[in-house]
Amino acid sequence: MARQKIQIKKIDNTAARQVTFSKRRRGLFKKAQDISILCDAEIALIVFSAAGKLFEYSSSRYVID
Repeated sequence: MARQKIQIKKIDNTAARQVTFSKRRRGLFKKAQDISILCDAEIALIVFSAAGKLFEYSSSRYVID
C-alpha cells in the first residue's frame, strides 16, 4: 500500500505539533549527515523550535569564529 500525500499546513494540536517537529528534526539531521558522508560535503544546519530552542548539526569538527 502506497503512502498518501499529506496536506502541508500548521498543526493545531500543540502536543502533536511538538511530536512532529521532533521526528522531522531527527530525519532532517540524518539526511544532512547522509549527504555529508556520501558527497564529502561540509554541512551546517541550524533549527529553532517554536519555543526558541536551538538545535544544530555540523559535519565538521571545526568551528570558525
